[in-house]
Amino acid sequence: MSKREEALEYHSMGRKGKIEVVSTKPCATQRDLSLAYTPGVAIPCLEIEKNPADAYKYTAKGNLVAVVSNGTAVLGLGNIGALAGKPVMEGKGVLFKRFADIDVFDLEVATEDPDEVIKVTKLLEPTFGGINLEDIKAPECFYIEETLKKTMSIPVFHDDQHGTAIISAAALMNALELIGKDIAKIRVVFSGAGAAGIACAKLYLALGVKPENVIMADSKGVLYEGRDPKWNPYKQLFVRKTDCRTLADALKDADVFVGVSGKDLVTKDMVKSMAKDPVIFAMANPDPEITYTDAKDARKDVIMATGRSDYPNQVNNVLGFPFIFRGALDVMASAITEEMKIAASMALSKLAKQDVPEVVARAYGVSSFKFGRDYIIPKPFDPRVLIWEASAVAKAAMDCGVARNKVDIEEYKRQLEHRLGMGREIRSMMIDRAKKAPKRIVFSEGYSTQIMRAAHIIVEEGFGKPVLLGHDDEIRQIAKENDIDLTGVEMILPHTSPHYDKYVNELIRLRHKKGVAMEEAKKLMRNTTYFAAMMVHMGDADTFLAGVTQHYPDTIRPALEVIGKRDDLQVVAGVYVVLVKGKMFFFSDATVNIDPTAEQLVEITLCCAETAKRFGVEPRVALLSFSNFGSAKHAQVTKVHKAVEILHREHPELIVDGEMQADTALSPEMLKETYPFSKLQEQANVLIFPELSSGNVAYKLMQKLGGAEIIGPILMGMKKSVHVLHRQNDVEQVVTMAALATVEAGDNHRS
Repeated sequence: MSKREEALEYHSMGRKGKIEVVSTKPCATQRDLSLAYTPGVAIPCLEIEKNPADAYKYTAKGNLVAVVSNGTAVLGLGNIGALAGKPVMEGKGVLFKRFADIDVFDLEVATEDPDEVIKVTKLLEPTFGGINLEDIKAPECFYIEETLKKTMSIPVFHDDQHGTAIISAAALMNALELIGKDIAKIRVVFSGAGAAGIACAKLYLALGVKPENVIMADSKGVLYEGRDPKWNPYKQLFVRKTDCRTLADALKDADVFVGVSGKDLVTKDMVKSMAKDPVIFAMANPDPEITYTDAKDARKDVIMATGRSDYPNQVNNVLGFPFIFRGALDVMASAITEEMKIAASMALSKLAKQDVPEVVARAYGVSSFKFGRDYIIPKPFDPRVLIWEASAVAKAAMDCGVARNKVDIEEYKRQLEHRLGMGREIRSMMIDRAKKAPKRIVFSEGYSTQIMRAAHIIVEEGFGKPVLLGHDDEIRQIAKENDIDLTGVEMILPHTSPHYDKYVNELIRLRHKKGVAMEEAKKLMRNTTYFAAMMVHMGDADTFLAGVTQHYPDTIRPALEVIGKRDDLQVVAGVYVVLVKGKMFFFSDATVNIDPTAEQLVEITLCCAETAKRFGVEPRVALLSFSNFGSAKHAQVTKVHKAVEILHREHPELIVDGEMQADTALSPEMLKETYPFSKLQEQANVLIFPELSSGNVAYKLMQKLGGAEIIGPILMGMKKSVHVLHRQNDVEQVVTMAALATVEAGDNHRS
């Protein structure tokens, strides 16, 4: 299939276009309808009439942005008209939603008269929380934005101007830091005197570039005094008294080139004429002013950025507009100010210097990213951009007085975490709790780069003291090859440890009745998993984690043999935390017990309820089966029924019932109407499966088909804190599990 056919199929398959409107409230019954529309809708209408600000409380206005375009400057396609530009505007809506959870109506206005665009947009102010102007040609775009900003009390932002400026400014600051140049002394040459070029130049001036050090060229050459007596006022700002007439003239000894113009306007010779360590931002799309390959071939010392995703340092506007609007909307800003734009640039600049999560590197098919010449700006799919940039914009809005809603920035960051998914919110919550009492965490798989990166994050976050098992020289060499900082991370090679002999003797004491004698004990204590378990058993570590490079039984067996299950339990069990549609569920047992007895189901239920409480969830437990309260007769049903009887008798305080089918457990209406006698009258959040296969199948289906986030497996019932990681766990999941283990170790210590 050709690229053309693929693109057309993408936009036409199934439901046409790329967007739809989805109701956020139920509308399934007559009661719902009476609330959604007449007569119930009159009540919020009257409240808004009394207090217009209540529109942000009772309607979608506060999370709704208009993407407004007349189609006069669409991408690299030019003036194709409002209707032909609609796919682009729909795409803009998709990006707003995907990256910042902002809803969009795209509005294509069939006029080239800027005053008509202004009139239409201004009349729509009651509908929207913000206006994103898009693909409107210069110089009309300047006039439209300036007029709307003066006359509207909601944020107005022309992305073609400011988006490129904000992202490229972040890249510029980092590039200059790498090469050690002072922004006040650099010479900057611009190719392109339209919306993006002028906006970039103005923002660079605000950051410290001297006006006399800026040369700008358009399609006719350098903007020099005397070339045109009728410059528009926007270009006039960058007309200079200079002998330079061509782009080639201007680039001689220049430090920075910024291209927002067209294909192949810069040659290798022009790059060679630039100053030492030239910075080249060739951002014309889809084809840059000079290709990445040619620029690198001309100068080995060049720092290069383009607008393309197939080369390093992509200047992509999606790094800007979704997050800028997110911050502006959340504080109900009346405008997007210069201070807010600079705050966005600064946030992106600082974020690029942080360690990059594995999930981001994996999305781009590389092992890692590190701040340097080929990584001066964050990647669009880095989930942290939302938190860093939106919070920086919100703070700037409050600082400069345009915010009508004040927020606590730290609490706001936690709210942004929630928008990224409950998994990140839980990770943040667990890390915060773990920081209160950091523990010693031992990882038996010390040679794993996933574990090394997790250990670095644990040190950086300050919630634990990680120990990696393995030869320190080999671990450090692997870390060096993968740009992993292991400062503050302890390394132990088991058989060289001063505790080795003591551990060997303790293992013999624990396992001599199982035939473990001296030679086998010595051999087992060289095994890092056994050694890690013994460290926890002997109190030399608080918790241990393993499993990213080995099978589940190979990790749990040493843990059971050395640490063992709690004395009051017959079995240990596993639970997965399943996060779906903003709700948290606990699935057990999906990892350990193949066919538990009724008594073991009771233990699994009690352990799972304890785990739910550790996550701040009040457990409502359903023991699942293919039967509803005796509707079918079978041995598998009988054991579940017996487990429920034991729980009701011995633990009357626990909200638990069964046996019941899964849909019954998740339907409060069915429980109340069909089974009013049940102790469970609200949706269950702890689901106990009758045997391992059903639990394992259920959580994997939820993950793959239901889009659920999964945390775990969490091992329950051990004497001390131990967790078996999944071989597919990424670094963030390992960190989450380490934080959970730290919290658990603290709880165990207190009990």
